[in-house]
Amino acid sequence: MLGNVDAVPEPSNAARSATARALGAAMLVLSGLQLMVVLDGTVANLALAPLQADLGLSDAGRNWVLTSYALAFGGLMLLGGRLGDSFGRKRMFVAGVGLFTLASLLCGLATGEAMLIAARALQGVGAAVASPTALALVATTFAPGPARNRAIAVFAAMTGVGSIAGLILGGALTQVSWRWIFLINVPIGVLIAVAATLVLRETATERLALDVPGAVLATLGCTGVVFGLSEGPEMGWGSPVVIGALIGGVVVLGLFLLVERRAENPLLPFVLFRDRDRVATFVAIFFAGSVMFSLAAFVALFVQDILGYTPLQAGLAFVPFAFGLGGAAAVASKLVVRVQPRWLVVAGALIMSVSLLFGSTMDETVQYLPTLFVLVLVVGFGVGLASVPLPLCAIAGVGTHEIGPLSAIAQVAQTLGGPIGLAVIGAMATSRTMSLGGTSGAVADMTEAQLSAQGAGYMFALVGCAVCAVITGIAALFIRFSPQQVAQAQEAEKAAQNA
Repeated sequence: MLGNVDAVPEPSNAARSATARALGAAMLVLSGLQLMVVLDGTVANLALAPLQADLGLSDAGRNWVLTSYALAFGGLMLLGGRLGDSFGRKRMFVAGVGLFTLASLLCGLATGEAMLIAARALQGVGAAVASPTALALVATTFAPGPARNRAIAVFAAMTGVGSIAGLILGGALTQVSWRWIFLINVPIGVLIAVAATLVLRETATERLALDVPGAVLATLGCTGVVFGLSEGPEMGWGSPVVIGALIGGVVVLGLFLLVERRAENPLLPFVLFRDRDRVATFVAIFFAGSVMFSLAAFVALFVQDILGYTPLQAGLAFVPFAFGLGGAAAVASKLVVRVQPRWLVVAGALIMSVSLLFGSTMDETVQYLPTLFVLVLVVGFGVGLASVPLPLCAIAGVGTHEIGPLSAIAQVAQTLGGPIGLAVIGAMATSRTMSLGGTSGAVADMTEAQLSAQGAGYMFALVGCAVCAVITGIAALFIRFSPQQVAQAQEAEKAAQNA
């Protein structure tokens, strides 16, 4: 009798079914956004060559198609997450998706370099709001335990799925027209935004001081430095515009550091950088991001402009990279709790640097089988071996409450490493091309000698990627976290997800 007093009625089968459908729809919305953002980053590399030819972009302008997006995304990502906390994650998610969708439409309709680059930057702003908010919504929508773990696993899997699907789908769409890689986002984005308003629940808001000046200064400072480095080879390193951009960017970044020291709720808490091992980890993450971002761009250009691959063929040629990365990630995830993580990163960096230096010797006579196929596979393996331990090192030895901020900073370091690395490596490639008698612009208008110089510049970019890989390995030598600390970081990460 007493046992029945406090008994709670079991939910009916209909109620269970309705709940399952609601959660399934929410997962579809959130993972759909992640898939769209990853796809956009992948397919843009494949579209660089036809896009440059169609719009008549300079080499620097071509690179800005990638860097404008990444700078806005990385520079505003931390602020985007805070906006969700302050104004409601559902509201900001829908706003971010809407902005990303509108920007995609503008990209697809772009008639010139300025419009395309501005629209790409706007895409990055939308992604910076929607992406971190989506991950936070996964944690608040699904109950702690198996349900949330499955949801996070699905959300994370979209990165791998998007990378491979982007190579194939992006290649196919680009072969029709580069505009379609952006226009395809419009109906998908509208569907996600509408579905989000229907199936997601709004979260509680917490009025926090927003470090808007810090986010703006960081983004503008990085943009100034990247602009100076990108335009230097074509405008001349003595150009007042180039010198002004470089000096201005450094000054603005200095102001950013001053603002962060005085901000009530800084985007970059300096207390998190007191650990030398963690600083070395962020440096390694930054340069590893430079390798991946720059490598994808220049190899895509080389196989299309120099080897004559179609965009679809180029996409398929990159698929072994994804399998090499996935295989190494599976190996590294098991070894990282048995071997000091720095040795895995050093091994991955060594594989990358040796492979990239070998790749830099290639020219228009290279064959896909076996040379290019093996190279792409091996470089992917090196990237995977290095990329698994680093995010875990970023959160090793800290409390559960610090995992979120440190993971976010690690992601920002990787995201910003891409465009800054591309600016330096792109300047190296363009300077090499010019020194050999080449020219900037679409390859269709080049002579045979100029085309050969262009190919040499593309391959010289791999030397720059190899240097970044070496710096990654050197930084890793200063990471002293033990396998036990990394294992604890894995458990702490799971605990944070279940909280």
